[in-house]
Amino acid sequence: MATLRQYFETDFSNCVKVQVKLDFNGKMQDAVLMYDFNGFLAYFAIYIESKSLDLEFFYKLIGLLEYGKTQVHFRGGVTLPSAKSFPGALEIKNKNPFEICAQFFGDPEWVSSKSIQTSRRIFLYSETDLPENELLELKAMAQEHGHSLPFRSNAYRDRRSQMEKPLAFISHDSRDKDAVVRKLAMGLQKMLCPVRYDEYSLRIGANLRDSIEQGLKECKKCILVLSPNFISNNGWTKKEFDSIFTREVIEEQELVLPVWFNVTKQQVFDYCPSLLNVKAAVWSELGEAEVCRQLNLAISK
Repeated sequence: MATLRQYFETDFSNCVKVQVKLDFNGKMQDAVLMYDFNGFLAYFAIYIESKSLDLEFFYKLIGLLEYGKTQVHFRGGVTLPSAKSFPGALEIKNKNPFEICAQFFGDPEWVSSKSIQTSRRIFLYSETDLPENELLELKAMAQEHGHSLPFRSNAYRDRRSQMEKPLAFISHDSRDKDAVVRKLAMGLQKMLCPVRYDEYSLRIGANLRDSIEQGLKECKKCILVLSPNFISNNGWTKKEFDSIFTREVIEEQELVLPVWFNVTKQQVFDYCPSLLNVKAAVWSELGEAEVCRQLNLAISK
């Protein structure tokens, strides 16, 4: 399960994020200035590590914040959005004052972070949970100071983690990633159907076998991307197929959702005759969008 700190660090991945520190009562609080060049807005987020703070602490913290006046200290990092999520070029001018410039593909104009409008929303990530009545008081107080205050604590973390638990495991041959597998994973994610897929689920240093076995045991369904590469692979894909087939027998339920990619009925029959009795989504006939739609319906029912 992801931690609240991890959500603080990874949320708003479409923004340029400047890591700063906020000096409050002699202690530096980690914060992030976020520049959304698409929406032309700047946001501010603060992470509060302590777990046993009272309402007065938050009152004082919010009272400290004034747009254009509150001093922050650069803590040595700028996180850029991925090339896939930002359709343009970015330039960081490391001088005083600090400046970020962006240019979108096909547009000759460079836009400066200095010209971006500052949003009145302050995202507060707090390891301290507040009772609902105190949280409403804090939000009202923040509004009086001109702030909109989304408060993200352990309840936020728990609900996010619950919603992000993978519902399906994608068993595939790595040679099919570009042509079909990554498109399936991204399409289902956009439909709020989280999947266990190695590019999303594995971190550097993770044990590959343990991760695969966990996915095969825990996920509601297994999407089987049947291709000539998959069928000819006698390594991991064969072991994954054997494992999910065994689970079907033990649990006495249908778990496999086949996607046929450039394979014939004869090839599938030669690999595993029983798979011909399972309704499959044929990539060449349905196309990417319809395959994702049908998989989402099958997984969500």
